[in-house]
Amino acid sequence: MRRTGPTNYQLQNLLKELETKALSSKFWKRIVTDLKKPSRQRRTVNVYKIDKVAKDGDTVIIPGKVLSVGDLTKKVNVAAFTFSTEAAKKITDAKGTIMTIEELLKQNPDGKKVRILG
Repeated sequence: MRRTGPTNYQLQNLLKELETKALSSKFWKRIVTDLKKPSRQRRTVNVYKIDKVAKDGDTVIIPGKVLSVGDLTKKVNVAAFTFSTEAAKKITDAKGTIMTIEELLKQNPDGKKVRILG
């Protein structure tokens, strides 16, 4: 059986958008590589891990899903492919911002000062 890549329509569009950027940036190339993995191997990060690793005001990217285990005590900007409802609520309650990877790409096309988690 041959591998076909992601079948999720939104993910396919995101990958098309990112692949042009990945040619000139190692950061975006890494994100594309991670997002192309099968969904079982894609990263899942809990809120407590974001709290443990990130500093106040940091921008963090998760090429996968953010889950809601734990608490967030810092104001962190989090970009991810998907968020659980509860995780999104915890991040916004801690005065942080949630955004899609596309929004991060538009805001920060070079991927400077962004941490990859997972």
